[in-house]
Amino acid sequence: MTRLLPRALMAPAVVTLFLWMIVPLLMTLYFSAVRYNLMQPGDKEFIGLANFEYFVTDPDFGPSVTNTLMLLSAVIGITVVLGVGLALLVNEPFPGRGLVRVLLISPFFVMPTANALLWKHMMMNPVYGVLAQVAIFFGTTPVDWLTDHPLFSVILMVAWQWLPFACLIFITSLQSLDRDQMEAAGMDGANALQKFWFLTLPHLGRPIAVVVMIEMIFLMSVFAEIFTTTGGGPGNESTNVAFLIFKQALMNFDVGVASAGALFAVVLANIAAIFLIRMIGKNLD
Repeated sequence: MTRLLPRALMAPAVVTLFLWMIVPLLMTLYFSAVRYNLMQPGDKEFIGLANFEYFVTDPDFGPSVTNTLMLLSAVIGITVVLGVGLALLVNEPFPGRGLVRVLLISPFFVMPTANALLWKHMMMNPVYGVLAQVAIFFGTTPVDWLTDHPLFSVILMVAWQWLPFACLIFITSLQSLDRDQMEAAGMDGANALQKFWFLTLPHLGRPIAVVVMIEMIFLMSVFAEIFTTTGGGPGNESTNVAFLIFKQALMNFDVGVASAGALFAVVLANIAAIFLIRMIGKNLD
């Protein structure tokens, strides 16, 4: 009886969590198998895999998958490379290091919509934005970033927000780096580049793998930055899978196709997560 009591006390929380996870998933599975348009809510004809076929044959599907992969790889590459560099800089003692660390971490707490509005109006506006004023100062023509380079603009916004996360993980990891080993390497004649390549970088292997895994999972669902700035355009140049699902659900009013797209995104995210978890497991071994 005493053994069953803890489980009985945990049962309500476990059941609630299970229902909270499984009910939306079951509803998504159901809607993905029926023809359900919000303009005709009474018609729910079972159509099997037709919604999936319609979603993957959408002309925007191929570009959205490509844009999603480009966004993932670019943001992860920027945050890892710059995160390691910034972590190495602020890891050394200097006056005001604590304040600099706080300022480095601050962008991560900015809401995605506020982040997008900041970049759209303060930084990338072709008339009064900071980048436009810099271009005018050097005598060049300002660039309309959101029109001429929409996907690159979104990448900059997202990378700016996720860079502090990577930097924080790397700073924490560098605190446990063996200083005696670094000093011994210096006494043996190793220069700064050799110490970084053979000591610091292997030490950061696990944190880098963790950062890549977490960012890949969360960056699959980037939406606010695209919706607030480019609207997926011009055309489909900045449309990712998440925004394509939004267009099917709330612009075409097709809940069935949007549900099929959501399941596709779930499968894609799980494939990426399984691959990365295995990679991290090998790294830990």
